[in-house]
Amino acid sequence: PQKTSFHRSQTLGYKNGFAFSRLPTVGIGGERLYVNQLSQAELDELSNKRPTLTYGQAKQAPPSGFIPAHVAFDKKILKFDAYFQEDVPLSAEEHYRIRQVCVYYYLEDDSMSVIEPVVQNSGLPQGKLIRRHRVPKNDRGEHYHWKDLNRGMNITMYGRTYRIVDCDPFTQVFLESQGIELNPPEKMIFDPYTELRRMPMRKYITPSDFDQLKQFLTYDKQVLRFYAMWDDTDSIFGENRPYIIHYYLADGTVEVREVYKQNDGRDPFPILIKRQRLPKTFVDKKKTFPSCVLEISDQEVLEWYTAKDFAVGKSTTLLGRTFFIYDCDEFTRNFYRDKFGITDFQPVEIKTKPLEEVPQVIPPYNGFGILEDSLQNCFSLLPKPPRKDVIKMLENDHKVLRYQVALESPNPEDRNRRFILSYFLSDDMISIYEPPVRNSGIIGGKYLGKTRVTKSGSTTENATYYEPSDLTIGSTIEVFGHRFVITDADEYVLNYMESNAESFPAATLQSLRDHFHPRQVVKEAANSDIPMLGTSKQELDELIVQVQEELKVHKYLNNKDIREAFLQCDKDGSGILDKTKFLALCDSLSVPTNAILVNKLIDLCSCGEDKINYHHFLRAFPS
Repeated sequence: PQKTSFHRSQTLGYKNGFAFSRLPTVGIGGERLYVNQLSQAELDELSNKRPTLTYGQAKQAPPSGFIPAHVAFDKKILKFDAYFQEDVPLSAEEHYRIRQVCVYYYLEDDSMSVIEPVVQNSGLPQGKLIRRHRVPKNDRGEHYHWKDLNRGMNITMYGRTYRIVDCDPFTQVFLESQGIELNPPEKMIFDPYTELRRMPMRKYITPSDFDQLKQFLTYDKQVLRFYAMWDDTDSIFGENRPYIIHYYLADGTVEVREVYKQNDGRDPFPILIKRQRLPKTFVDKKKTFPSCVLEISDQEVLEWYTAKDFAVGKSTTLLGRTFFIYDCDEFTRNFYRDKFGITDFQPVEIKTKPLEEVPQVIPPYNGFGILEDSLQNCFSLLPKPPRKDVIKMLENDHKVLRYQVALESPNPEDRNRRFILSYFLSDDMISIYEPPVRNSGIIGGKYLGKTRVTKSGSTTENATYYEPSDLTIGSTIEVFGHRFVITDADEYVLNYMESNAESFPAATLQSLRDHFHPRQVVKEAANSDIPMLGTSKQELDELIVQVQEELKVHKYLNNKDIREAFLQCDKDGSGILDKTKFLALCDSLSVPTNAILVNKLIDLCSCGEDKINYHHFLRAFPS
């Protein structure tokens, strides 16, 4: 027991690259080994031995090779089947438990291990009960040896007694070869509680006249199909809805399925009532019995729905809903014909009420956005922009007709306001801009954004918009409650309408021609090289230079203000003013009209009676 060292001597080695074995010099733990050492008598004999000269020394046979135990008994294991009994103190169903184990003895190093086979869902810690090591036999330091093991015997390891009942064939052959007489094998004892659990529980079933197994085997996968309608028109938003009733002959269950149609506005829930037995008549209950229960048992129902309760042309109430059966399939007709002798399966025609067409009422236009764009919100939840004439947009891109308009207003401060109306030919939209005028007290800028303008009197159902043919000189247009009078237009308007005369009325084109005729006459006269009143152009230019030299003395004159005053006074932009108005304007601007050269220049700029072309006169006042 006091031994603490268990080292073994090395018996294998390498020399010159070859493995060789050598005899151990000491035993386990450094103990003296007498087997492989020479005795004192052998040593004395060797010391007194003399060599033989006649025949020489006799050759001795080489000793037999030594094979260590871990090589000779490598992977050779003795297996014994055993069991041990374990007490169960806190159980009324079992008092002890039998646990089967396997005892392994390793011949290589005389070690042992005990392993219990794992049983699934046993609830016990199974597997390796004793790890592999040399198991002590008693308190004197002895260990178990394979000579101590045999069948039909008890072995105690760490306070637990194991009963060895049998061994495997290798163990039996090895022990018999070593001269051990084996006991006869014993029968393995099993756990009584485990065997009791494996026995089927005895069930007491009272035989009945109705055989459910026979019904299942006979009518399996046979289903009666009925087509029914549920009239829910009495409730709000109710309607007639079609359903399919399935009656399963195998177990007498009923299933109600919805008929889903595409785009019917309902979620596709396939089953209204899941497959179950449906009660037809309940037992009379007391008033104290709760009306709502989780499950319905046979004790609460007198009668269940059967195949007799379904017929074509009759109504059936299932869980509070009344279904009218109007037709069935071919298998159901054959079943009722063979089982009950029913031959009347005339389907009932279901008359559906036509849906009332609700007229689509378009709400009045609220004034926000374009009429066509706002109207799309009444036709779709996801409105799409109105379609545009792409060809027209490409052909008339950057083509704008501009007009000068005056505001019709009872306010005197609004009478002199002038606006520029732009008509975009690409999309028939109108925008109005007010040029800023200094010291007028009115902030100019954008008066109306780019939009389509409807004519007065048009409705949202039949909206008519202003077109270029409606914009004539002197005509009045109404823009969102404001009236404008067209007073002038660009020359591009006349040129465009003359190039596309077939698209515009003759009255519109003639009004523009009459408006631009005086202006064209003056322009031709101004640009022509014909002398005015018998004076050549060279003489006029020399006179203008002389007037400019004379006016240099009058330093108080502001040429810029003079030009702006004449342009502002000429409201129609013709370049011609009355002589009286012309002279009054010159006096207000302190122009020395009494000077000889200035008076001569005024006479040369005269055109007709009491008319003066001020363009030539303004050449004497360069900006």
